[in-house]
Amino acid sequence: MSSTPYLVVRDLDKVYGDRRVLDSVSLTVSPGQRLGLVGENGVGKSTLLRLLAGTEEADAGEIHRPPDCGFLTQELPYSLDMTVGEVVDSALADIRDAEQRLTELSTMLTDSAALAEYGDLLEWAQAHDIWDADRRAALVMEGLGLSGVRYDRIIGSLSGGQRSRLGLAALLISQPRALLLDEPTNHLDDEAMAFLESQLTRLPGVVVVASHDRVFLDAVCTAIVDLDPARGGITLYGGAYTDYLDSKRAEHARWEQQYESEQDELKRLKHSVDITARNVAYNRPPRDNDKMSYDFFGGRVQKQISRRVRNAQHRLDELTRTQVRKPPAPLKFAATLTATQPDDKLALSVRHVKVDSRLDIGQLDVVTGDRLMVCGSNGAGKSTLLHVLAGRLRPDDGEVRRARGVRVGLLEQDVEFPDPGKTPRQLYTGSAPLAELGLVAPRDLDRPVGHLSVGQRRRLALAVLIGQPPDVLLLDEPTNHLSLSLVEELEDALRSAPGAVVIASHDRWLRRTWEGAELVLRGGHVA
Repeated sequence: MSSTPYLVVRDLDKVYGDRRVLDSVSLTVSPGQRLGLVGENGVGKSTLLRLLAGTEEADAGEIHRPPDCGFLTQELPYSLDMTVGEVVDSALADIRDAEQRLTELSTMLTDSAALAEYGDLLEWAQAHDIWDADRRAALVMEGLGLSGVRYDRIIGSLSGGQRSRLGLAALLISQPRALLLDEPTNHLDDEAMAFLESQLTRLPGVVVVASHDRVFLDAVCTAIVDLDPARGGITLYGGAYTDYLDSKRAEHARWEQQYESEQDELKRLKHSVDITARNVAYNRPPRDNDKMSYDFFGGRVQKQISRRVRNAQHRLDELTRTQVRKPPAPLKFAATLTATQPDDKLALSVRHVKVDSRLDIGQLDVVTGDRLMVCGSNGAGKSTLLHVLAGRLRPDDGEVRRARGVRVGLLEQDVEFPDPGKTPRQLYTGSAPLAELGLVAPRDLDRPVGHLSVGQRRRLALAVLIGQPPDVLLLDEPTNHLSLSLVEELEDALRSAPGAVVIASHDRWLRRTWEGAELVLRGGHVA
């Protein structure tokens, strides 16, 4: 297998209007490497993938890519009139052609040109594992949950999730030298995600993927590219997602140490300049009979003192100019509750609650201080349960009791504020400055919330809950619309959040690291 890099990027720039999305990005990716792209929403992960794929042009820089570069987009590159079988055949077309050409060339190996072509094509065939292609196609269709879809089905008749999985299947079947994936785990269940992870780790070529699925990044990636233009700009971290987290924590600790060290030095320098200059200013003038000795000794001392003052002032000016900015404080909940409740107080009790066919819960008690994860597939009743607990949805039968003085807050998946004309700054009532939480961009602080996107409104709603935490905090898919760095901070904050926390989530990493109780719903019932 050739060790020549399959993807080479040099000094890549991309600007949209007056906004620079990518600035002097350089990457070299060799066979067997699998890069995960992470960073704040809007830093350019999808843009970089489009540039790598060639579907969009860069404003500056150069990209070298193999001719067989596969790119997974949200829209299938096939006509909706095609059949599933035709998509599979299209994915196998180059492999079929290579097989046929190898057969033809095998009878012409005495010719030097044919022998050279045969060698190049044989290397390509080995990289694409063409002799196992048919078995791979069947395995991929089954692994992605498409084995039950007839090959004569028209693509247009498939659901959005099926079409997305078919596009991913076509890429895994064709096995290009460079595979570019934008959020490939969307529309996949746990079994299909595990299958995708195993397939990608076996590929001999290059994989570059943007994903919010931390379990996926940890299982697949050999390196993480952080696109946040923070202290040192775009940075490559070797290893999987776990290694990236370890490196980021160590980096943040060094940042804090450097900041504290520089602030201490600034204080010392300011003090030194002030005190030394004051001593020089107030030093008594020499008496007449001391003038000769003063000229010899005192003048030299004065020069030394002046030199020290100048040196200290020079260092003070330089450090003031180059000092690192203060590290952002991690996300954390306000330390106290509006209504102080003892840790063992029964906050909410559910008895024999039914909501048509969506929910049927016999008994559930939520005690202040509890940590509860509500799990289940789509439609299992997780969101319905949270809305019942929050008092937003009245059950058809049964009752939900709330202890006196208990405040309940709910982070919904689709947040709507009663007054869309108000701004985030006007709606936020927390003690910590809203801008410092990192949930609302400075440019959005004074925009009407009615003009914000779904994700921006959710981040604001979360900020309101963090700034003034309720006694019972209900979170419906809290990691949606958050960058991975903010997700990590939120999870750390939840461990020490005051009051009870009830979370409904599909996030595999959050479920894997959860330390509290779990409630599994299936068809609206406790499993």
